[in-house]
Amino acid sequence: MSDQSSQEPVLRELQTGSVDPISSASSRADEGVWTRRLVIYLRVMAAIAVLKGLYHWAEVTGFIGTEDSAFEVQPMSWQAATIYFAVIELVAAIGLWLATPWGAVVWLTSVVSMAVIELMFPNIYGGHFLIVIGEVVLLAAYLALAWMAALERPP
Repeated sequence: MSDQSSQEPVLRELQTGSVDPISSASSRADEGVWTRRLVIYLRVMAAIAVLKGLYHWAEVTGFIGTEDSAFEVQPMSWQAATIYFAVIELVAAIGLWLATPWGAVVWLTSVVSMAVIELMFPNIYGGHFLIVIGEVVLLAAYLALAWMAALERPP
């Protein structure tokens, strides 16, 4: 009975041609379970991206590391990659948290960039194969969730 009473204002709004936004309860009802899971995944990835971005900024500013591993004494390739990831991770975090398409694109760019740097340029960050595997797993999980969420929506 409460379900029908909560839908009546929405139906009334649609029938009268109201330009007010439809309540969030009705928009949640339209979402599928996979879409909700995708949004949760994007929010978790946003939190991880914030941590990764802050880690890179901590390397740039000298909050972490020793004098021997300071930003200024690192090779130019390491400095450029660190600044790149310090910026792109935080931008991706904002887009992921908002669940925008550009956020996913920026995040995918950062994931692929990290994997390429680890595989193709091991002299920059050390070529840790576990990082590449982790990035591929995160990418595969995103693609699977996005695929399942797309299947929920009618054509």
